[in-house]
Amino acid sequence: MRIAILSDIHGNPIALDAVLADVQRQGPIDEYWILGDLVAIGYDPVTVLERVTKLPRVRFTRGNTDRYVVSDELPISIEQIQAQSRLELLPQLLSTVKSFAWTKGYLTATGWLDWLGRLPLEQRLTLPDGTRLLGVHAAPGTDDGPGIHPRLSEAELEALVKDCNADLICVGHTHIPLDRTVSGIRVVNLGSVSNPVTPELVASYAIVKANNSGYQLQLRRVPYDREAVMEAIRRARHPASDYLQGFMRGEFVARQG
Repeated sequence: MRIAILSDIHGNPIALDAVLADVQRQGPIDEYWILGDLVAIGYDPVTVLERVTKLPRVRFTRGNTDRYVVSDELPISIEQIQAQSRLELLPQLLSTVKSFAWTKGYLTATGWLDWLGRLPLEQRLTLPDGTRLLGVHAAPGTDDGPGIHPRLSEAELEALVKDCNADLICVGHTHIPLDRTVSGIRVVNLGSVSNPVTPELVASYAIVKANNSGYQLQLRRVPYDREAVMEAIRRARHPASDYLQGFMRGEFVARQG
C-alpha cells in the first residue's frame, strides 16, 4: 500500500501540479490524502478543486481556512484587535476579509461551496501492519490553533497527541515540515504544497509505503516555478496579492524561528 499525503495547497495549481508530477514519478499510488486548506488564500481555487477531486481514491479533511470560507469566520475579529489595543492590525484584517470574500464568491459562482462545507475533520486508516494512521489539518481533534511545529516541547507535543488513538499522525497547518516521535507516537507535519515558510522555498508532502511487515514514510520536497505563481497572482488581481507574493519571495521564513 502506498499513500500520498498533501496539505495546504491554498489555491495554487502551479505548486500542486509540481507535487502531483513528483508523486507519479515515485510509482503507483493506492490513495491520496489531502489534509485541508485547499482553496484560500490563493489565486485559482477552482482549478485546485478540479485537480484533486479527479485523483483516484482520494480522501479529504477540512482546514481552518476552508472553514473560514464556508462559515464567514475569520482568524481574528475587530473586537479582538480593539481589546488587545492592536489597531495597527486593522489593515491586515481588512485584507483578510477581502481575500476570503473573493474566494467565497469564486466558489459560490462555480458551485463548489457546498462541497467544501462537507469536508470532515479527520481521516483514519489502519495500515496492513496494524499501525493506526490519523490525518488531520492542525492537530488531533482540531483544524485550527497553533498547530504542531518545531518549537513545541516534548511535554507540549505529548499533550496534543496522547489521547488520539493513533500511532502515526500526519498534519499540516503551520507550513513547517517536522518528524518527531513522542511516547511511541510518530508525528509528521507535511509542510505545505503552497506558501512555503522554510528556507528552501519548496513544496513538501509525504509518501507512506506500508505492508504487513511495517511502514516507511518519506517527506519529499519539490521545487516549483514561484515566478510563474507571482505572475498568476498579478493576473488574477487577487485582493491579497502583496501577502501572497511575500510567501513566494520568502518574506515569512525569518518569522518562524
